[in-house]
Amino acid sequence: MTETNQQQLGKTLWAIADQLRGAMDADDFRDYMLSFLFLRYLSDNYEAAAKKELGKDYPQAQPDGRGVPPLTLWYADNATDVSALEKQMRRKVHYVILPMHLWSSIAHMARTQNPELLNVLQSGFKYIETESFESTFQGLFSEIDLSSPKLGKTYTDRNAKLCTIIQKIAEGLAGFSTAIDALGDAYEYLIGQFAAGSGKKAGEFYTPQQISDILSAIVTLDSQEPKTGTKKRLESVLDFACGSGSLLLNVRKKVAEAGGTIGKISGQEKNITTYNLARMNMLLHGVKDTEFEIFHGDTLLNEWDMMREQNPAKKPSFDAVVANPPFSYRWEPTDALADDVRFKSHGLAPKSAADFAFLLHGFHYLKDEGVMAIILPHGVLFRGGAEERIRTKLLKDGHIDTVIGLPANLFYSTGIPVCILVLKKCKKPDDVLFINASGPEHFEKGKRQNQLTKKHIDKIIQTYQFREEEARYSRRVEMAEIEKNDFNLNISRYISTAVGEAEIDLDENHQGLVEIEKTIAAAKDKHNGFLRELGLKPLP
Repeated sequence: MTETNQQQLGKTLWAIADQLRGAMDADDFRDYMLSFLFLRYLSDNYEAAAKKELGKDYPQAQPDGRGVPPLTLWYADNATDVSALEKQMRRKVHYVILPMHLWSSIAHMARTQNPELLNVLQSGFKYIETESFESTFQGLFSEIDLSSPKLGKTYTDRNAKLCTIIQKIAEGLAGFSTAIDALGDAYEYLIGQFAAGSGKKAGEFYTPQQISDILSAIVTLDSQEPKTGTKKRLESVLDFACGSGSLLLNVRKKVAEAGGTIGKISGQEKNITTYNLARMNMLLHGVKDTEFEIFHGDTLLNEWDMMREQNPAKKPSFDAVVANPPFSYRWEPTDALADDVRFKSHGLAPKSAADFAFLLHGFHYLKDEGVMAIILPHGVLFRGGAEERIRTKLLKDGHIDTVIGLPANLFYSTGIPVCILVLKKCKKPDDVLFINASGPEHFEKGKRQNQLTKKHIDKIIQTYQFREEEARYSRRVEMAEIEKNDFNLNISRYISTAVGEAEIDLDENHQGLVEIEKTIAAAKDKHNGFLRELGLKPLP
């Protein structure tokens, strides 16, 4: 499927969402829309695998288009073989969907305005969550309230609304390929559109693609010798504030594009709805349940048991760590946290801004030869107090590799300018690379959001990869100079953006003025000649 078609599918679905949601909040409607898209994906995948498994025994689709899935017919005729098929399907595709819950069956019910649609959908979601396969789908649809008054006051109203929504989505999807990448990209497009529509809340679950591209490129380059290119193997990747998971998927895509392979991708997310979005997003992009793990819980409190492993030999560590945590998040630093292994050698971030707490969490789990790239507000570069102490220690220990300043207004959730910090536990150069990509020539101004084009993104990545220096854009700064500046990393201290004034040649300038004076005098004489001819008083 071409990129244009993928975008078109996303736009078609967004137009449907826009048209149907009516008075419903964009965030609420998003959950319904994306869940139906996910059910369509699971169904297509399941039916394709069942067809392959059953071979010539797989029934032909109904020629009259009655909407009965072939599997419904097979189940009816082969009751004694059903459990063996389901066992095999759990082994092959890792889940089971009953024929009545398949998208084609649900879409047929919607098309015929079947009064039982809502009940069947509810039982389908429950079955997928609890009986499909182990824990991958546990609670996946927990935030989808099919009895919500937002859908309608009565069961009949809600059922009718769902029939309309599902019928429209089915019609919208009918003209497009059902390939994994198509539905996955449409899902990503919709997440982006809903993020744009929900303003401030969007920062919780969505990192704009352009910023995601920069982070993904940085962490997939060789950590010690970035100029040698993208790593051929990444064993493990962590995003500890993963939102809808798009940043993790982008890292995976970058490695694949370079012909490399990736092991397990791990994410953590505090918001339950967003956590569900992330799991759906992984599966929709063809990531098997054995290839990812997303945990629902608080990162700062380190609620993930796996991360609290006391045995140093078993402590999880990652080749790449990426994150776009909430900016200047208020938190509760306690005495127990002060003694936490993640923070005790650097100190606690202040109550008013957990930025460095997030950074230290990720850094603690970074492998010695790994790379971490994190998006933070500019304040972390220069604020004093506890943050200054943490920043100073990280610099003295040689862990901050690169500071990249980005333009303001790139995010849906905030207009503030942000920076990317690149950290390494073992970095080669004894300097810090500063990149100032915030100047007006380094982005395109937009009505609501500013944009980084491919050209701008490529320039940032190339500058990082080859550690290039360029006047008013990038500079490698020795630690001695940073120490003289009291370990302040404010980019403007190290890269001057002022454009030098051109030298003025006074002789040439004087000659030019003389010529202008002569021209004025000649024009005035000519003008006065006309005035005299007309018998009018000449100019003095």
